Order: sequence, then C-alpha cells, then structure tokens
Amino acid sequence: MSSPSNCQDDAARYPSNTGDFLHGAWPSPLQAADVAAGAVRRTEPRIAGAWAYWVEERPLDHGRGSVVRVRLDEPGAGPVDVPHSAEADIRTAVHEYGGGAWLPFEAADGSHFVLASCMSDHRVRLFDATGAAAPRAVTPEPDIPRGLRYADPALVPAPPGSPGGAAVSPVSVWVRESHDGTGNEPRNELVAIHLDGTVSVVATGADFYSSPRPSPDGSALAYLSWDHPNMPWDHVRLHLVDLDGGMAVPGTDRVLVDGPALSQPAWSPDGELHTVTDVHGWWSIHRVDTETGATESMLGDAAAGGEHGREFGVPAWVFAQATYGWSIDGMLWCTWTSGGVGHLGIIRDGQLEEIPSGFTDFGRLVVTAGGSVVTVAAGWTRRAAVMEIASDGTHRQLSASEPSALEPSDVSVPEPFTFDSNEGRQAHAFFFPPANSAVTAQPDDPPPLMVLSHGGPTGSARSSLDLGVQYWTTRGIAVVDVNYGGSTGYGTAFRNLLRGQWGVVDTQDCIAAALHLAAAGAVDSQRLVIKGGSAGGYTTLCALTGSDVFAAGISRYGVADLEALARDTHKFEARYLDGLIGPWPEQADLYRERSPIWRTDQLRTPMIVLQGTEDRVVPQSQSEQVVAALADAGVPHAYLLFEGEGHGFRRGPNIVAALEAELSFLGQVLGFEPAGDITRVEVRGGRQQQPQ
Repeated sequence: MSSPSNCQDDAARYPSNTGDFLHGAWPSPLQAADVAAGAVRRTEPRIAGAWAYWVEERPLDHGRGSVVRVRLDEPGAGPVDVPHSAEADIRTAVHEYGGGAWLPFEAADGSHFVLASCMSDHRVRLFDATGAAAPRAVTPEPDIPRGLRYADPALVPAPPGSPGGAAVSPVSVWVRESHDGTGNEPRNELVAIHLDGTVSVVATGADFYSSPRPSPDGSALAYLSWDHPNMPWDHVRLHLVDLDGGMAVPGTDRVLVDGPALSQPAWSPDGELHTVTDVHGWWSIHRVDTETGATESMLGDAAAGGEHGREFGVPAWVFAQATYGWSIDGMLWCTWTSGGVGHLGIIRDGQLEEIPSGFTDFGRLVVTAGGSVVTVAAGWTRRAAVMEIASDGTHRQLSASEPSALEPSDVSVPEPFTFDSNEGRQAHAFFFPPANSAVTAQPDDPPPLMVLSHGGPTGSARSSLDLGVQYWTTRGIAVVDVNYGGSTGYGTAFRNLLRGQWGVVDTQDCIAAALHLAAAGAVDSQRLVIKGGSAGGYTTLCALTGSDVFAAGISRYGVADLEALARDTHKFEARYLDGLIGPWPEQADLYRERSPIWRTDQLRTPMIVLQGTEDRVVPQSQSEQVVAALADAGVPHAYLLFEGEGHGFRRGPNIVAALEAELSFLGQVLGFEPAGDITRVEVRGGRQQQPQ
C-alpha cells in the first residue's frame, strides 16, 4: 500500500479526510469486511520430516479448517493446502471447544500423510499430503451418527529395529468422546487406532482425558485425567502406562503425580518426562521422575515460585497446546507470559535466555530438526502468522502474506496499566487510545470507551494486533481490554480470585478500569460501553444490571441464567460453576442472586445482543430471555440471531454483520452517524439520540 501522504490513496481509504468528526464517526480505513478477511485463524503448527504443517480456519470459506504445509529446507517455498474434499472440515468437537483434530507423519518411504478428524461426521480419515491417493476413513461408522468424536492424537514411535526402519508405527492414541444420543453425558476414553481401522481402549473410567504422549521409544504412554467437579486448571492426574505395540499393557497404569494443575506432558529426546505444574504458585516446566513421581523445576524452585512473574502454562480450554519443546541436541525452547505479554526463550542449564524476536504473543510451538522453532506469533502491530524463529531471533514467515488495511500510523498501540479495584485488589488492562492518521482529535473532547471483558472466564486479553479492536479505535472509540481477577498469566493466586466470586470480582474490575480511565481524563465518563462474549457476556450483563456506569452494552452469546447453564451446558463445563459460584442445586439461591436474568428489573441500559442458533455452550434461550426482558422494560435494544453459528461467529458474512450492527447500534445510542456504508440495525424500544 502506498504512503498515506498520497492524497489520491487517502481519498480511496477514507470517505473524507477534512473537517471535524465526532468520536465514533471518524472515517476509518478498516471496514468490517477487512476484519472478516483478516480473521483467518492459524493454529497447531506441527513438523513431519522437512515440512511444517498447520491448520487454517477461513471465515470466507465458511470457517472450515484446512491443513496447510510448506517445506522448511526451501527458503523460497510457499505454503500449499493438503488436498481434501470440499466437504472436509479439519476440526473436532470433543469438549465442544475442540483443538488437536489432526497430525501429519512421514512414512518409511518418505511419503507424507495426515490423520484428521472431520467435523462432517467426526470420523478419522487418512489424507495423502500430495493428493496422490483419495482420502479414506480409518475409524468405523458409529451406530449413532456423529456419535464418536476424536481429538488430541499422538503417533506411537515404532520400537528400535522395526522392519523398514519406520519412524512411526501404524498406531495413534486419541481421546475419544462417545455420545449415545440420549442426552446423557458422553463417555471419554483414550483409544489406540490402527490404520486398518482397529480401535482398542487404552484408558477408561475417568470423567476426562487429554494429552496422550508416547515415550520416544514407544514403550510407555504418559497422559492426563481428571474428574468432576475439577477443570483441567484445578486438579489433574499424570499417568504412565506401559505399551506393547501401541497397546496398553494390563496392570501397568499408575498415577505418577496427583495434582495440582498439571498440563502438557512431554518427553525430551533422551526419554525424560516433563510437565507444566503450578505447584509453586505459577505454571512452570518440571522434570518428572518416572519411578517416584517427584518433580523438579527446570529453572529452580525460586524462579518457579513466580519470583519473576512468569507463567509458562495456559489454561487447557482446547487440546494440543504446547508452550515448550526440545531440539534434537536437547535445547529447551519455551514461551511464557509476564505482565500479560508473551515472550519466547530457551532454557540452558537451568538458565532462561529470552530470544529477542519482536513478537508479543505466541501460540503452540514445535521445534524443527534444525533447532529453530515454528509457532504462531503476533505483535502489537503484526497480525498472527506462522513463523520460523531461530535462536538468534531472526525469523521468516511461513504462512501466506496478507495485505494490510492499516498503515502503521493508523494502528493503536496499547498502554499496559495496573489499577486499583475493590477491597485493596489490583487488576490489569491494555488501553488502546483512538488512532487515525486522517483525523486530528480535539484535546478537550475525550473519546467514548469500550470495555472488553474476555471469555473463559479462565482466560486473558491477548497481547497482539486485533483488527476487531482496531475497528473501533480507528473510528475514534477507545478500547480497554481488561485482565480482571481470575485471568490467567498472573499466577495461581490471581487466577483463583474468581473462586466463588464470578460475577463479582470480574464485574468490579471492569467497572474500576472504566472509572480509572475516566478519572484520568482519558475517556468520556458519560459514554462508557461494555462488551463481552460468552463468560465476558455474563460480566457485561452483571455490570449492566448491577451499576449505572455504562451508557450501552454489547453481549455476544452471554450467560444470563446460571441455573439454566448448570442444568443444560455440555459435559466439559458441567461442573465449572461449582468452583466459580458454588455447588448446584445446594446453593441455588446464590445462583439466582448472581444471575442477571433475575435482576432485569434493574436493566435500564441500551443493549445489543448477538447469538448463534447452534451454540451448545450458551444456548439461544439465554439470549432470548435477555431480549424479552429488554422489550418488556422498554429499553432500547437490538437482537441478531445467526443461523448455523455456534459458540463464536466463524463465517465471514456473519462477522461483518455483527460488527456493523454493533457500530450502528452505538451510533444510535450515543448520538453519532458512522462513516461509510454500513447496514443500519433496527433498535427497538425507548428513544435513541439523534446524530449530531
């Protein structure tokens, strides 16, 4: 794109670049269609031979997951899709949130294949990476259509001396989730799947399983299990079982470590087992003695205790996460979060060395045969891309380059800050001031503020360029992304602030962030908006029914009725509320007290509500209760229901429609006319402000 000093280019980028503009009405170079086009989600890089693989979920292709690969030993090589049918969608719905739907491998003859679960029927299929052979189903057709789901696979290495020198055996271990069609909780197990379609159970009996990881010689399998009411960041067991030809040896399964919050078991090249644990109050990498179960920090107990505020783990909302991995010569790569910002480094002889990569956010990492690391990396001014990063910090982009709708001068770079909240507590946030090179803001005209409440609630604000945030800042609306008490990345004690306090601590912290910025004169105290999705939508509803701080609210598939959620939600989160609220139905009164739907008589703030019809996590009925209450009270509101969308909007046209509806709604409520050609949403009830 040409320099913004080019007037002809400016005319194309902006509807107008002269005169005064109200905040919210700034002409923006970033349209909702640009946000949708830039919402390609790249995840789970993996290595097979000289190739790097990853998955891309593309909103303009109905959000379907496609496997992409590129040669690492050819610097000029570009990424190519692994051929598969148009109906194939490489995703899984185990735990509803999925992750870990696939893996690539290199056969003894050098040919490459991909084993993958397909959303169409949840069966595992074998794909030839070159398309030379047609895909074939590996797992059998279940008795109940789409009744067997698979996730988190790992190939069992062939024993030394195997015929043909095969690098892997034709056996992989998966998490299987069995649905019987009756509405009962599904059964979760670990199973071994042979390429001939034979399936055998490796472990069963626990409520949940994850992370089957065979040892380098294929003689043992480490894995995790846990039971209700725990979530995987509460209390998890690390198991070890002997393998024979990929099959579990009866009577050898034993628990090595029984809690607390364990994740990511992994083997070093020399056969030592490791895991991430928060035994010292921060997630850190530990070596595990496979005889005694004793653990030892890779950085020493002082550093592992959070002395330097580093978190080497992430909450296991999805499968197949990896924040560490080894090179062949034993160098340990790792990522961590400090102050809400991501870092990349190497551990050598118990010492941590940060790699100056220039990125601030990292996804799953995998180490190449050459000792570099492949990861999904992003920065404050760089969108997420699959990158290969060397130990000196040099890097190259492996995924396709995409044109940017934003010049650097239009990007709002955040200001991290810590602020005081209730009861002497502190919380954290990223403040994004308005930024637009074509508009000069008036110093005596503070902007509206949009408070973002992240989902989870065991989650965090991301430390990377988000076009969904820039959509607002380029229009003159400031944004603050809040890491409220209960967020991850700040140690176990901070993460546990929501125990029994969901709807209280998170709400207080979001309100405190808004008031802090208003008191500092950074934003207009009369034009504060709060937005959240899922758990963040619940926080939004709590803030609107429990305070009069905000002028408008945006809820995307937000929780309104905690009792209904406890009764109706899926297995993975069926007991999540035990820790966040209390056991149900024993504490039914507290559930009602914390449920916004029971306080709708206090709801007087205009709201827009957005929901998908196929949401299994927060059903459509929750949003419709809120909309009905708004209508009954005569409060200005709008409601968008997206056919076929689940817990989050994946399809390009729906991403566009949602953003434009939110902008139109805020314009009508706050009194500005959005620039550009957007679809006007119908606001019902009450009286809207007239654009100035």
